[in-house]
Amino acid sequence: MGKAEKNVEELVSAIERGDLRLPEMQRQYVWRSTRVRDLLDSLYRGYPSGAILLWETTEDVPTRDFAFNTEEGATRSVQLLLDGQQRLTSLAAILRGHGVTVRGRRRPIELLFNLEHPDGLPRVTEIDEDSDEDEPDDDEVDSTNDELRRRFDSMTFVVSSRALEADPKWVKVTEVFTTSSDAGFLRRAGVRDFDDPRYNKYTERLARLRGIRGYTYRMDVLESGLSYEEVTEIFVRVNSLGAKLRSSDLALAQITAKWRNSLGVFQEYQQQCADQGFGLEIGVHLKTLIVLATGQSRFRTVGNIPLERLQTAWEDAKRAMNFAIDFVKSNCGIDSPALLASPFLLIAVGYYGHHAEYRLSPDDAAMLRQWTLVANAKGRYSRGSTETYLDQDLKGIAEHNGAKGLMDRLRLQVGRLDVTIEDLTGRNQKSAYFKTMFLAFRQAGARDWSSSLGIDLNRAGAQHKLQFHHVFPKARLHHHPRAEVDDIANLAFINADTNQEISASPPGRYLRRLAEGERGNDLALQSIPLDPELYEIERYNDFLSARRELLAQRLNEFLGTAPTT
Repeated sequence: MGKAEKNVEELVSAIERGDLRLPEMQRQYVWRSTRVRDLLDSLYRGYPSGAILLWETTEDVPTRDFAFNTEEGATRSVQLLLDGQQRLTSLAAILRGHGVTVRGRRRPIELLFNLEHPDGLPRVTEIDEDSDEDEPDDDEVDSTNDELRRRFDSMTFVVSSRALEADPKWVKVTEVFTTSSDAGFLRRAGVRDFDDPRYNKYTERLARLRGIRGYTYRMDVLESGLSYEEVTEIFVRVNSLGAKLRSSDLALAQITAKWRNSLGVFQEYQQQCADQGFGLEIGVHLKTLIVLATGQSRFRTVGNIPLERLQTAWEDAKRAMNFAIDFVKSNCGIDSPALLASPFLLIAVGYYGHHAEYRLSPDDAAMLRQWTLVANAKGRYSRGSTETYLDQDLKGIAEHNGAKGLMDRLRLQVGRLDVTIEDLTGRNQKSAYFKTMFLAFRQAGARDWSSSLGIDLNRAGAQHKLQFHHVFPKARLHHHPRAEVDDIANLAFINADTNQEISASPPGRYLRRLAEGERGNDLALQSIPLDPELYEIERYNDFLSARRELLAQRLNEFLGTAPTT
């Protein structure tokens, strides 16, 4: 194995020319913008950033595209990038302003650089600046930005936002890299002459930022005599030891080494599912493939599966997934993966359909529907040993114990199947119950409190985009712990413009107006108590208790799990 060194600028240029390519075994670009921010901060400070692993080969091997457009290059790749894709794609995006696919959305990654950043080490933060477009949005309109602003000011790089872009001390990183002049940045920051003490500080910091181009990476280079299969084994071992890749990424490497050009086959079907509103990670489809090939969900067996079996199982896996998507959409009302506590539910439903030869009696379909909804609400595959639970269900399905067997195993895991007030206490929007709450409200006919549009994840127009709203606005709950403020019993679903209209209005004012008018039924459809005395701030905890009781009742009606008396 050879050694070499190249700086960031040289590596990015090689990718753009097509001289450095990705082998088919590589996973997709998956970094969030916050990971890019942290990488840039490390390079800015000169911290170690790992090595790059390359393979020089003249073998004609399948390759895949980077997450941005590059030139076509030679017919045969001279160098293939085995480790470093996430870092180099991110740096290319920043240095050149390339649009890249970030979690399924094609857009430029834009970071801002703080000219007034502290000289000391940055404080580690857990600010989640990326939102999932498939999830209802939080109602930021009723909260203050002071705390966030103070935290941002302590950082060197942040993911861009309109508010910070308007602040002259924050500059776009891509603009710094695409110009050699500091004049525009200094002028905008109010620096008018050389005597300004900020002049030297800002120019030195901008030069240091541009100096990232010269950051040198050490490269390990595998010799050309190695076969594609041997390089795949090295790739799997390196990434297994470093725990850098998920098991699905390593399985993909092994499958593509055995089944050349299969990545395009998987991606084509992945896109077909996305076109139906179910954009799933490729790892979900690979796990479905393994399940149909072996009857269990662990990727560890993938290396022992013959090519012919993989290809046959893939056809079975596609049919099973098609059935699962159609079933959850048509029979369960789950029309987006954002409403699933775990995509493993689709695998179990698809496997059930496969073993039933896609012929379900009305009773079987009804019980499978109830199991799907209850398992989703209870987080069957989103707590603890998820693959263990999935394998238990797969074994039971293969032994033909039906949906009743699925329900019995779920009961063993979670105890009682009905939803209790205690189940809802302390839950927030990340809970599986929150997704079920949306499903139950939508089935009941819940509507926006202004437009009367039924609540829906898919809306045309930003003003009608669904958001989750704090019934008691956060700005009115200063003295309550954050967990209480974000309690599931304080959340409702309304449109963006209605959310903006309510803003931080006192609940005693706006809720009373809605409850006493023609909108009272709209509140009831989202299990909001209509007693106006509960709308006062000092009665907030009483409001939570009353709504939890109504929520439990509504969820049990929806799930068909109402306790018998």
